[in-house]
Amino acid sequence: MRLPRLTLSALALLAASTAVHAASDPLAPAGRWTLPDRPAARTPPMGWSSWNAFRTDVDEAKVLGAAQTLVDSGLARLGYRYVNVDDGWWLKRRTGDGRLLIRTAIFPSASVPDGDSSFRPFTDRLHAMGLKAGLYSDIGRNACSQAYDLQSPNLPEGTTMEREVGLYGHVDQDIALFFRDWGFDYLKVDACGINVYAAGAPVVVQNGYRALPPLIDQASINRTDVSQVRSLYADVAAALRRYAPDGDAILSLCTWGSADVRRWGKEIGHLWRTSQDITPNWTRMLHNFDSASTRALYAKPGAWNDPDMLFIGHGDFDARHLTEARSHFALWAIINAPLFIGFDLRGAPKSLMEIWGNADIVRVNQDPGGHQGVIAYASDDVQAIVKTLSNGHKAVVLFNRGLAPATMELTAAQMKLAADAPITLRDLWTGKTLPAFTGETRFDLAPRETRIFEVSGTRRLRDGMYLSEVPGDVNVAVDGITASEPDPVVHRMMGQWSGTRDTGERPVYAGWGGAQADATPYDQTLQVAGRAFDTGLGVLAGSRLEVRNTRGATRFEALVGVDDSTRNTRDATEFFVYGDGRLLARSGARRFGDVVTSLSADVHDVKVIELVTRAVRRASDLPIVTTWAEAALRGGTVR
Repeated sequence: MRLPRLTLSALALLAASTAVHAASDPLAPAGRWTLPDRPAARTPPMGWSSWNAFRTDVDEAKVLGAAQTLVDSGLARLGYRYVNVDDGWWLKRRTGDGRLLIRTAIFPSASVPDGDSSFRPFTDRLHAMGLKAGLYSDIGRNACSQAYDLQSPNLPEGTTMEREVGLYGHVDQDIALFFRDWGFDYLKVDACGINVYAAGAPVVVQNGYRALPPLIDQASINRTDVSQVRSLYADVAAALRRYAPDGDAILSLCTWGSADVRRWGKEIGHLWRTSQDITPNWTRMLHNFDSASTRALYAKPGAWNDPDMLFIGHGDFDARHLTEARSHFALWAIINAPLFIGFDLRGAPKSLMEIWGNADIVRVNQDPGGHQGVIAYASDDVQAIVKTLSNGHKAVVLFNRGLAPATMELTAAQMKLAADAPITLRDLWTGKTLPAFTGETRFDLAPRETRIFEVSGTRRLRDGMYLSEVPGDVNVAVDGITASEPDPVVHRMMGQWSGTRDTGERPVYAGWGGAQADATPYDQTLQVAGRAFDTGLGVLAGSRLEVRNTRGATRFEALVGVDDSTRNTRDATEFFVYGDGRLLARSGARRFGDVVTSLSADVHDVKVIELVTRAVRRASDLPIVTTWAEAALRGGTVR
């Protein structure tokens, strides 16, 4: 159906009207990229963390031993530069002035002549080695170990007040201490202090802690104060800007996927946990992977989904389970997860060092384009994940999730490559280049095996890029979710703490209904009026997406409509395209059952394109699922 053309004067009037209401209307075009332009973490942070290796039984010799191994082995040259001290470092908070004191019995270099303690000699040593230094804290008064590791060594000591080592009430003081005085480069901030220290809780009563009303209920988003949790972390980010003004410091948010962090984490921190703690178990790894793998549109340079640290070297991922260890590593690489080794590197076997040290797979993770891999084939048995690389190639993972062998077909369409042109795969585990094929090829995968390739071929879209190929250039400024729901597609394993004593693990992580690449917000195939699409963006009405025109494209094109999977089949929606705040195109009202309509806009010299969907005279509160099918930027520089 051909839409009537709008006159330039009509477009100008609508744009002016939109600007007037911009302050109160979240769908009004911003005219710019609204995420902070952070110089740090332009690629996912990499390094080593003490927690999975030693928990609270950490000391200076162990940390420096890991640091030296990073340097001597060449891992540091690959990007493993951050050396992070997790929980267990603190002795107490001095009541006279609130200063945190380091446990100098395990960090002897922290003893200084004035009677205080300082990590400056320790961080200076790491910096002299060409490394970066990271530290751990909690957003509440007390840390996680003070609730969950009460039999562990190195817990804070002293009176109730002295054991309050978290940031709560001390944000400015502690951030100044960590970054200005002690010279750290990275801070992980946990959230147990605002989760498990309720009045009357056994851990509070038995240990004489001061209660703090919980702001997070991990089982219920409705009982979580999302705005307050976000505000506390925003205060830390603001302090970080004051005391690390060069912008080189990294803030890691650790709310374990709760408090709807998957929607706002990109605006506050450089990385945010998407799930509970990982454990060295295959099904737990699946759980953590799933919590981040569908969120490609929410990650980009300076802001990353974090499914938790690597557990390679332990349990199901130890040197006797190299298939599982390689899968763990390849999966974290393709979805741009931060890569933090959690193993005592002083005695690491060669087989594990070769996994962490696989330069080709690290390069996939560290590609400067910053595009998280997008799921191209999804099932509970196997998955295919495709990532666009900045050299014009693709990286592809074929993943067998289960305990039975599996055969997978990899197709040109899944990789958005031309089906009639040769495609070449280079195996990143072996380094071997496979014979070229056209159309599709087949692989047999062993149980729990993951194959990873770098792919070269002719692009299906010869003169541009589909937006789902470049999710790092898309910011979901507003996602249209009006009621937060837990995500049911995350793998549910047996309870890590309770076993099978309760009724089972239910979906808990909010974000269900968020924008997706090549799928609807509820993980269905993109389809409008019976016509299916294998590429596009699936969003809810009431959304606004910002797209950076990094390649100097000259035209935006899409086919738009209400998706067949929508829960709301009554209400209409309208699609708008803006360029640097100016209205460029609109669709008119579209309803369930209407065929797709074409939207096209001239984006010469436009820096930021905004894609807005608005409900038209909404009569139902059910969400409207909408599709920007085959959304693409055409022209410009295409590699």
